[in-house]
Amino acid sequence: CKILRCNSEYVAATLNLRGSNRNVAYCNALRSYSHCTRKTARTCRGDLAYHSAVHGIEDLMIQNNCSKEGPTSPPRPRPPAPNHQGFESLDICNYEKSFLYKHGQPPSYQHCAAFGDPHIRTFHDDFHTCRVEGSWPLLDNDYLFVQATSSPVAKGSNATVTSKLTIIFKNMKECIDQKVYQAEIDSLPAAFEDGSVNGGERPGGSSLAIRERSPGRHVEIRAEYIGTTIAVRQAGRQLSFSIRAAEEVARAFTEEQDLQLCVGGCPRSQRISRSESCRGRVAAETARALCKEMLPVEDVYFQSCVFDVVTSGDANFTMAAHGALEDARVFLPNTEKLHIFQ
Repeated sequence: CKILRCNSEYVAATLNLRGSNRNVAYCNALRSYSHCTRKTARTCRGDLAYHSAVHGIEDLMIQNNCSKEGPTSPPRPRPPAPNHQGFESLDICNYEKSFLYKHGQPPSYQHCAAFGDPHIRTFHDDFHTCRVEGSWPLLDNDYLFVQATSSPVAKGSNATVTSKLTIIFKNMKECIDQKVYQAEIDSLPAAFEDGSVNGGERPGGSSLAIRERSPGRHVEIRAEYIGTTIAVRQAGRQLSFSIRAAEEVARAFTEEQDLQLCVGGCPRSQRISRSESCRGRVAAETARALCKEMLPVEDVYFQSCVFDVVTSGDANFTMAAHGALEDARVFLPNTEKLHIFQ
């Protein structure tokens, strides 16, 4: 995929545009850019940078009243030896910067979380408590695959908790090698499965990085090349997952990839009413008092906390809901949506 070449030729053609003919020259450069992307369409299918460029060109042509047909910019001589750490590779592996450059505004973001029983907060701010047992995909798109494995919270219980998380960062040509992260209860590594802590030897390898925020309790993975940050936590005997993803990345999936708990929530047959928690191992009033200490606002995070403590008898579940709320506070693009009431 030669989208980087198209990008750099466009940048070079528009770098020093001045004077009365600026708009004409700019339209010529956009038509050349469009022609270049069409030539590389087949090899670039599924490439995030390519799709960003195509949409960006369409928007810029409309904004500048450029016709699709017309003259193009003369081809520019290529530099003799490109520096692999230069503008091309580093810019293309910083999603936020390249999006801002192409669209003149920062990208939109979405947030999803899975914690406790598990409770799912979807990208669309729906909130479900799920019965899901076994392995279920939280995300399955062109750039990321995230699978949560759940097991019963206690013998004979309907409620389940996430006991294993698998996160696959799919290969992206200029930026990263494919990387797999796996967490299990009492094993929250601060490295990918191959022992590395970044995206590998490619020019943009540092655009994927993992760091330990709290040993054995909280790991953060930053994927700058797709504008995404993931938090994995352990509280008590359960794992939780939170993500802030660029909207374009979250939506990059086909009709076949329709089962994603972060997108559609859990299937209706797998949803549990949180009012079912009245019969449990801990009295509801005790659970409410414990949860109130960590979660003063009686929103869905508070309700989830009460449900989990009553069902499991484990006060550590207060930390799971509190951690999820803290992640939402950081990850949500609009903090007015922090608290959901049902």
